[in-house]
Amino acid sequence: MTMTRTRRMCSRICAAAAVMLVLLLQMTGISAYAADYYGSWEEYKAAGGTASTWNDVAGAIDAVLEASYQMYEAGDQENAYTAVLSTYNFYYETSGFERTVNSYSGSEVSKAELQFKTARKAVKKGLTVDEVRTEFDALSEILHIQANHLDGVGDTGESGLTFGEGKAADAVPAETTAVSAENAETASAVTVTTGGNAVAIGGGSTNGWVTFLGCFGIILREGLEAILVVGAIIAYLVKAGHKDKLKSVYAGCVLAIIASFVCAWLLSLLKLANTANQEIIEGVTALIAVLVLFYVSNWMISKAEADTWNKYIDDQVKQSAATGSTFTLAFTAFLAVFREGAEVILFYQPLLADAQSTSWVWGGFFTGCIVLVFVFLAIRFLSVKLPLRPFFLATSILMFVMSISFLGSGIKELIEGDVIDMTSPAWLQAIIPFNDALDVLGIYPVLETLIPQLILILITVMIFVMQKWTNKNKTEAGILAIVFGGLGLHKFYLGKYGQGLICAAFCWTFIPAVIGVAEGIHWLSNSQEQFEEELKPKPKKAAQKQASAKKKAAAK
Repeated sequence: MTMTRTRRMCSRICAAAAVMLVLLLQMTGISAYAADYYGSWEEYKAAGGTASTWNDVAGAIDAVLEASYQMYEAGDQENAYTAVLSTYNFYYETSGFERTVNSYSGSEVSKAELQFKTARKAVKKGLTVDEVRTEFDALSEILHIQANHLDGVGDTGESGLTFGEGKAADAVPAETTAVSAENAETASAVTVTTGGNAVAIGGGSTNGWVTFLGCFGIILREGLEAILVVGAIIAYLVKAGHKDKLKSVYAGCVLAIIASFVCAWLLSLLKLANTANQEIIEGVTALIAVLVLFYVSNWMISKAEADTWNKYIDDQVKQSAATGSTFTLAFTAFLAVFREGAEVILFYQPLLADAQSTSWVWGGFFTGCIVLVFVFLAIRFLSVKLPLRPFFLATSILMFVMSISFLGSGIKELIEGDVIDMTSPAWLQAIIPFNDALDVLGIYPVLETLIPQLILILITVMIFVMQKWTNKNKTEAGILAIVFGGLGLHKFYLGKYGQGLICAAFCWTFIPAVIGVAEGIHWLSNSQEQFEEELKPKPKKAAQKQASAKKKAAAK
């Protein structure tokens, strides 16, 4: 009896100690499951984890998802979220899984990225355990389908998660062979017999020649746009007998090239500084690209006519001559080159991130630069002329399409970085499927990407219609300001594209809408003459001072 009582007392003490331990862990925020997974792919490999096939990568991600689910089920939401977040930042990206899948299908990458976000959202929002389990299962299924494709064993697959319950032999991920019945109970213990067309771990970079041609086309197109501006200014200066001012134009071009390389270096430095925030940096960069592309697109359409283009160049040169300063010419050349250089940087960044494509990127870049040198020499010394209107119109349309694509992909990156929430209802996924054509255009079954794209298309249509109106009317401007001031349509109507883009970019703050209403009321209450007087460009300060000095000299 004494032994029995002693055992019972020991059991009660152990049970009480266990309860106290659990309570202590919960109070201190420490999870009993926090050490049950490897925080990154590198840690997994360093610990001796199997890493010979892509299904091994998918299995390693499954192990982290299992740990996250256990923590969530135990009520440790914070650590569960940290775990599921690491599956994308420190596994799918850093293992090369994402990049390799992208080499055969960009839409498959987008599908996985959005499901990663959905799984994180389920944990962050505190959904039911069954709902979290469903999202984790969907993610694992996508990853094993992609892994099977890369391992060369088919394009089907299913979730490798067990949630601690084990799986029957026939429930092992498709196209796999279990080592033993015991190992089949855990996703990470499943091995795969790879096919003949399997992609090795670390392989799968994009086709070299495709990368080369893409980079060559980018630098050639952007370079031609810069040459059109700089070449026209140089030709006009030579024709007008102002060869002494050519040095300023060339200096502006050289400074722009240097500034472009500095920006590229800074952007790479930012992205390397924090891999976990790479999506946010890429998203912000893409949205900046949208503003640049959209502005340049509309600017080029407005200068597509030869007379308008010649007037633009003539105004720049005359302004320089009137003020006696070469700064205007140098700054115009700087902006022309730097603007195109910034676009090249934005396009090249994703390609330079892939070490295996770097040589092809630089090969296309330098080949394009050599061609541009000959084009510039032909325009400068042989008086060769490019067909202005077709070139400007075609380039403008291409830039608009790229604006739509960058807007969708940029917002998607911010969604992946948890800056923006995601709404992807089933009815929208039925209308907009995941495929490579839509992925290139940046179109996804996500409301947060589609609505801004539709707004941008609406603005573009309105601009196209309004550009047909040569005479600006105060009533039309006032109504547009009051009704569509939040989107900046009244600014586009007046030809102030930069201000219009600022309004559109910050429409979500409702500040442009308030300012638009005030401007609309102001214009409607004024006469047409007062309205036109306000629209006249303000004279430059230097020109004003010079004109004032001439008047004083004449008076003496």
